[in-house]
Amino acid sequence: MKGWIQYNLIIYLQRRNSNVPGISNKLEAPQNRKLNRVIKYWKTIMEIVPVTDIYGNKVLTEETLSIDHFIPWSYVAHDEFWNLHPTTKSINSSKSNNLPDWKTYFPALFEKEYFSYQMMWKYDIIHKEFIKCSREHVNNNEMLVKLYRDDISKREFKENLRNILLPVYNAAKNVGFRD
Repeated sequence: MKGWIQYNLIIYLQRRNSNVPGISNKLEAPQNRKLNRVIKYWKTIMEIVPVTDIYGNKVLTEETLSIDHFIPWSYVAHDEFWNLHPTTKSINSSKSNNLPDWKTYFPALFEKEYFSYQMMWKYDIIHKEFIKCSREHVNNNEMLVKLYRDDISKREFKENLRNILLPVYNAAKNVGFRD
């Protein structure tokens, strides 16, 4: 009975809130959200070159590394790779459920994501970690083609990432998420 009620409530809410994704996960959030694969992916990159966060340009360490949802999880209700990036634990905590300022932080996010993309195709060990990570955090084959296939130009990558993120960002802003 509970499942039937929840299902019908989700259908009702989704019809009336078409700009709000992941309503089912918001009614009953998953018990375990695992970002371990994403953390391992970024730690693998950090073993080769230093990695900085997009907000304060601070060099990350294994102790300070945290994974942030550029568009807050409380809005998107997913852990898709294209919305995740490394930052410090303190910055991630202080950002909370706020949106980063688009004009200030999208360019930094794009640079970090393109850097990750380049590292993935340059180093086999990073590519292997990406493959493991993508099994859990890339749930749409279209994203694999737009953002993670081999030989994407920097310009194309930026445009694709922008076209994926900006509509979701604007929808979150329209329902009340603040910068």
